[in-house]
Amino acid sequence: MNDSTHFISPTAIAEHVSRSQVLSPDIRPLWDGARLSGPAYTVRCAPGDNLMLHAAIHRAPAGSVLVVDGGDASHAIAGGNVCAVAHRRGIAGLIVDGAIRDVQEIRDLGFPVFARAVVPKPGLKAIVLPLQQPVNCGGVLVHAGDFLVADEEGIVAVPAKILESVLKAVSDKAQAEQAQTLDEWEAEHDEKITSILRAAGVDW
Repeated sequence: MNDSTHFISPTAIAEHVSRSQVLSPDIRPLWDGARLSGPAYTVRCAPGDNLMLHAAIHRAPAGSVLVVDGGDASHAIAGGNVCAVAHRRGIAGLIVDGAIRDVQEIRDLGFPVFARAVVPKPGLKAIVLPLQQPVNCGGVLVHAGDFLVADEEGIVAVPAKILESVLKAVSDKAQAEQAQTLDEWEAEHDEKITSILRAAGVDW
């Protein structure tokens, strides 16, 4: 789904899920143009510790998006080498509610990473926590297998159980929009807005 011919923007997805599935705008792409999509492989790290993210890069299947509750943003949970290995193993990218380091290396690699902060100091590797459990990332409870879409517009998590219906709704709307000219859209939009204003007692 990272292929540009198949990528679906978060703006298209967000129209068909609740606002509660949109991650905090504080989690931003590490470099301009970064975007990713794929099923979540969920990771939780203890504050100041990055062991479980480092374990996950060797265990997540290709195509996965590592969705990480970093515990806090006091220490970086990953850097250039971790991202290089993840990239080489076919992982689609990282979404980290926490901190990352080695921005230039990751940018040069072209590996999609979204994070809350950039901190040069790495965390410890000491605390074992279970992988593939629900995690809170950017204020959204993400389950293993939920579908993540991210680019400069933001990040959306689609629950796995509604993914098929959401993708169909996105496709249906895209086809309808392609069949409509801008003039037609403008006229329809004007009529809709005018109707709402009149219903509120405004007649201008």
